[in-house]
Amino acid sequence: MLRRRISSLITTSFFNPSKNIRNPITPLSLSSQIPHFERCPNPNSRGPRGYDGDFTMGAGSSMRGYSLLALNDLRDNPGARKKKTRKGRGIGSGKGKTAGRGHKGQKARGTMKFGFEGGQTPLRRRLPKRGFKNPFSLTFQPVGLGKIARLINAGKIDSGELITMKTLKDTGAIGKKIEDGVSLMGRGAELIQWPIHLEVTRVTARAKAAVEAAGGSVRRVHYNKLGFRALLKPEWFEKKGRVLPKPARPPPKLKDKVDSIGRLPAPRDPIPFTHEEQTAS
Repeated sequence: MLRRRISSLITTSFFNPSKNIRNPITPLSLSSQIPHFERCPNPNSRGPRGYDGDFTMGAGSSMRGYSLLALNDLRDNPGARKKKTRKGRGIGSGKGKTAGRGHKGQKARGTMKFGFEGGQTPLRRRLPKRGFKNPFSLTFQPVGLGKIARLINAGKIDSGELITMKTLKDTGAIGKKIEDGVSLMGRGAELIQWPIHLEVTRVTARAKAAVEAAGGSVRRVHYNKLGFRALLKPEWFEKKGRVLPKPARPPPKLKDKVDSIGRLPAPRDPIPFTHEEQTAS
């Protein structure tokens, strides 16, 4: 109503300037009729989402103000969400009827096994075979005499006790993952100046000669997979309420590569070599 009244007054005064008007429109009177906005004194007034507060007009009525950003105006970037292709839903979609498979044939009716190439010799048969995987291969984790000597000097290993594979694992000389055993290497053999006694799975000739020259001994012991778990993690059996397994005998092919059967739990005292064992080694 207010807008219509103002517009009619302006058009009347513009087209009929000579007509007598009781209350002529002046800039002062026109400004008094145009509504002016003021901040609503009530801070607890609420509005819809994006509402930035109420404004009051001169006549006592209110008008709402909105901010430029609101939660209902948030949108994804164009192309951020892609609709899934619906197949077999009419010819208007472009993927109806045959759904992109074409007419007839094996590919249109069902699925084939992985690697099927329509009847021709598949790639897995065209390429030749190379090498083989040895099922009897063993993987040993190496450790040098120099590292053991540094751990002894640091006080982490007691040279007066038997050094087993569990000792090497607990002190960080080897990694936590031991697959088939530990191999003692001769790296840093000149650092061994005192007698030490070790029990490992394999030992090189240089390492054995260096340990025996210092007055120590190295014994090659055999553990199977379950025996290694019992040696390295005996608390696992206690947690499960199980008894430690008996040490396993080495297979016939490994009898000449080991000196004795491993002991469970982890021993602390070395076993002295007999005269026959010293002669055989």
